[in-house]
Amino acid sequence: MIRKTTIAVLLAAAAHAQDAAPRHELGLTLGTLRGGDRGTGAAALQLGSGTALQANYGVRVAGGSAAALYAEFHFLASPQRLVSSANAALTRDVATIYATPGLRVKFAPKARVSPYAVIGAGYALYEHSLLTLGGQPNGAPRLTHRGTAMFGGGVDVGVWRWLAIRGEVRDFYSGSPSYNTPAIRGGQHNVVAGGGFVLRFGGR
Repeated sequence: MIRKTTIAVLLAAAAHAQDAAPRHELGLTLGTLRGGDRGTGAAALQLGSGTALQANYGVRVAGGSAAALYAEFHFLASPQRLVSSANAALTRDVATIYATPGLRVKFAPKARVSPYAVIGAGYALYEHSLLTLGGQPNGAPRLTHRGTAMFGGGVDVGVWRWLAIRGEVRDFYSGSPSYNTPAIRGGQHNVVAGGGFVLRFGGR
């Protein structure tokens, strides 16, 4: 009797663990932070693309089998994006950090393929080169602090219960870096596409 009861309890616990989606997620992704054209005339420049190193932590706060809501924190670091311009007085390159809390809605969180949408806002840090494109000392501040809004989406594909492959696109809309010219100001889109893996752990 005790043996049968023990087996029944173990089977029930295993079924419960299989049914419960992991509550915590830790994602590590590698991507490309796209550049773009800024300014016109003598101040026109092209900001190049750069490598994006990203880490993301999310915790499920609500939801069921159809959809789940996660609170998340996303961190991105890009060591260098080069500036190209005919204006030799502009900043030569820019390094970037984004740190953004956000909310993520994941659809079919218990399924093997789970798409999601995400939105958030937080902090942007730009570090500028010490020299201009012309090799002269850069008059722009070494560091510029901005706010940023973040939105995007992606998909997780389960490999095992505790491991998934992730692909996603995010846009960080922030204030501009300091390009050493007053002609370029206002907001700037910073789109990153990346992929990597997600470790999933913890129960309900």
